[in-house]
Amino acid sequence: MKYNLIIVDDHKMFLDGLLSILNSEDEYNILLTAKDGTHVAKYLEINPNEKIDLIITDISMPELDGISLNKVIKKKKKNIKTLIVSMHNDSQMIDSLIENDVDGYVPKNAEKEELLKAIKTVLKGKKYFSKEIKDIYLENKFLRKKQEDIKLTQREVDVITLIAQEFTTQEIADQLFLSKHTIESYRKNLIAKLNVRNLAGLTKYALKMNYIKND
Repeated sequence: MKYNLIIVDDHKMFLDGLLSILNSEDEYNILLTAKDGTHVAKYLEINPNEKIDLIITDISMPELDGISLNKVIKKKKKNIKTLIVSMHNDSQMIDSLIENDVDGYVPKNAEKEELLKAIKTVLKGKKYFSKEIKDIYLENKFLRKKQEDIKLTQREVDVITLIAQEFTTQEIADQLFLSKHTIESYRKNLIAKLNVRNLAGLTKYALKMNYIKND
């Protein structure tokens, strides 16, 4: 049985390398290669009855990137498997892909054996994530859980909200009827408690927790 594959990558050298690996395997038939996700999205629309087993895609591409392409595929053609092969290992990208049911993810510097193993695993209907990708995903999950577990007192919320609104230490002290020294202590404690590096980190946290609305 032959599997029909589509490969999407805007780096010609990588595309050629992948083609030479897959062309030496009898069970794979390359239906299409593309430099951009829009090309593939159009192909799926024009050929609704084409048997496509797997789409291998990069993340960074002009116009339609791999994250958006994966969403399109999973919305329209749930039976098509998707495998990301990318240099990116950003935790938010990994999260977004996993949330949108990507089937596998390996880094571009993976060995040929691992790449072939990932393709075989995904085509069998199982998920495949390289160790590096799994570690990043789990570490991020753990950090998010830790952040969710942090409980701020109402006074700490007041202080962080005013810091995020760019009030000076003296102004915050005046508004909360506390001494300037007390506000400085709150600020230091908040930086330690939330494991951020500076005031910008506190501001980001306040925005994320919706203490202040980001217009």
